[in-house]
This record gives sequence, structure tokens and C-alpha cells, in this order.
Amino acid sequence: MRQYKKTTVTMLTLFCSMFFISQSFARSYADDRAEIENLAARYMFALDFLNADDYAATFTEDGILNHGGGIEKGRQEIREFIHESKKTRKERDAKTIPEGKKPKPARHFITNMIVDVEGDKATAKAYWVNVSSGNDDYARTFAYGHYEDSLKYVNGEWLFSKRIIFNEYWEGRGYGVLKPE
Repeated sequence: MRQYKKTTVTMLTLFCSMFFISQSFARSYADDRAEIENLAARYMFALDFLNADDYAATFTEDGILNHGGGIEKGRQEIREFIHESKKTRKERDAKTIPEGKKPKPARHFITNMIVDVEGDKATAKAYWVNVSSGNDDYARTFAYGHYEDSLKYVNGEWLFSKRIIFNEYWEGRGYGVLKPE
């Protein structure tokens, strides 16, 4: 009888330990949402600072970026897109910024994010705004639109598997009007 009690207590302890350990590793909606919001913020910082490696790292290896200038497929194409954007910005600034002056930075902001999670896949929508200043130094909305995202949970982190950028201020890029993939 004594051995039976000891075995029962040991089994019960083991079961409870396994249950609580498994619960501590389970992802919750709140955790997933926080990680997805953090991913979106990392994306925006990488975009604003034109950090191609950090930007590309927010996508899955086979991720798709559908933006106003075209469609990039895979991290390498996405990385090259940001490298090219940086080169284009430097060339534009060299022609338009007076000597001795620094270009005024533009900053992107995300609002009103909706996130739906189903296991290791998620979808998200969010508004975005790009704020910059002109020659008068007053900040103003430069561009705006929304994102429609598909995400995957890969190797312990959320990544964009597909990001569609709707540039709603730009003719032909409003809701539902996109370049075909």
C-alpha cells in the first residue's frame, strides 16, 4: 500500500509538472499579438532607416512584398529593393538638398491594427501614415494607406509571408487595386 501511494504521488507530481511546464510554453493570443505588433514596428524602423537586412528579416524566406513600385518575392529581392531605395534617396537628396544641409527624415506610423491568429498563421490589417516636413519645416502627412498582411510563425518568431501595401493617396493603389502577383 505504501509503494502504491508513493507511486501515485510521484505520478501526480510528474503530471502536474508537465501540465504547468507545457502551459508556460503555450502561446496566447496576447503574446502573439504583441509579437506581431513588435514585428510591424521593427519593419517601420528598418524602412525609415533603410536598413535592408533588418527590413528583409521581417519576412519569411519566400515572403512577398506587394508595394506601389512592384512586387518583390523572397528575402533577397526584398533586401535589394531597400538597397535600391536607399541609392535612389541619396541621388534625389544630392540634387534637391542644399549643400551643408541634412535631409529631413520621414517617419512611418502604424495605427488601428487588427490581428487574427489561427495556430501558426495570422492575418493583420493596419493603417499607416508617413509624416515628413517640407522646406517650411512644418510636419505634414506625406502619404497614407493601409497594410494587409499574412504572417507565419517560423522558428519561434512571427514573420510576414505576404505584405500588401495600399497607397491610398496614389491613383491606382486604392483599396482592391493592385499589380497582379
